[in-house]
Amino acid sequence: PMAITLEDHTVTPGENTPGLWARSAQVVDYAIVSGSRTRAGAYVAWSCLIETFEGAQFTVRKRYSEFFTLHEQLQETFPKSVKYLPHLPPKSLISKFRPKFLEHRRQGLSYFLSCILLNPEFAGSPLVKDFLL
Repeated sequence: PMAITLEDHTVTPGENTPGLWARSAQVVDYAIVSGSRTRAGAYVAWSCLIETFEGAQFTVRKRYSEFFTLHEQLQETFPKSVKYLPHLPPKSLISKFRPKFLEHRRQGLSYFLSCILLNPEFAGSPLVKDFLL
């Protein structure tokens, strides 16, 4: 099935959405950063592409653990909005470097990032800005 993406097509944020600053956000790629020969210490870096309302684009690389930390911080900071916070894709000790698993995780992280940046409450938070900038 085709992946679902979220994108805001408004030209500029309105008075009711002052926290919005990103037009779109997606996790576009990943790179496996190797550790030792036995892959001890290896991790995956996720490339996040953000487009602002001004038309600027920038890419940041984040580890899954950084997404996890942001998720926890948003839960603590916005307890009344937890129902609007999407779940992160699950972890796997066995499949964590397999292409099929990584593609599924990329899609899940992309959905999470889009939901966060297209929600005015979350997008205007210093937590999200610190995560991306």
